[in-house]
Amino acid sequence: MKLIILSAPSGAGKSTIINALMQKDLNLEFSISACNRAPRKGEKHAVDYYFLSTQEFKEKIEQDAFIEWEEVYDKHYYGTLKSELERVESRGNHMIFDIDIVGGLNIKKQFGDQALALFIMPPSIAELERRLRSRATDSEENILKRIAKAEDEMAQSDLFDEIVINENIEDAIKNTKLKIKAFLDN
Repeated sequence: MKLIILSAPSGAGKSTIINALMQKDLNLEFSISACNRAPRKGEKHAVDYYFLSTQEFKEKIEQDAFIEWEEVYDKHYYGTLKSELERVESRGNHMIFDIDIVGGLNIKKQFGDQALALFIMPPSIAELERRLRSRATDSEENILKRIAKAEDEMAQSDLFDEIVINENIEDAIKNTKLKIKAFLDN
């Protein structure tokens, strides 16, 4: 099993790209992350995320149940359960991660050449802000936090194996697929 890591600032398009890649013949299976936040409208437990209470999340940390985890925002925990690797590997698929920068780099460090780390880059901070506002899923305070974090994340893009600039979503999907296919065929 190989691991495909897609990281990007919030609103850069990584979820859209992943959803498109899942329709391609690449034998990819989505890594479902765990978090302690409330589900957004339309999100389902064990499909979009494993929604855990803060206490449950901390218990799993103590049990060493995560490949990686972090406190992304104040008291907002995200992580990848070891059981996810086992679930996907047992089905003979490759795992694709929709994960933040720190988590993505942690997985790449652990799995080395078995993982491909891709950074999805927005064309600009201004365009990223426009996309975040058009989603209408976050408060003004959260949008401002995400924009500030995005600037720091974009500065770390050179730590990834490859960068895909998402100026046009169809081109970004095509370029990402080509990079993944080359990695899987290796």
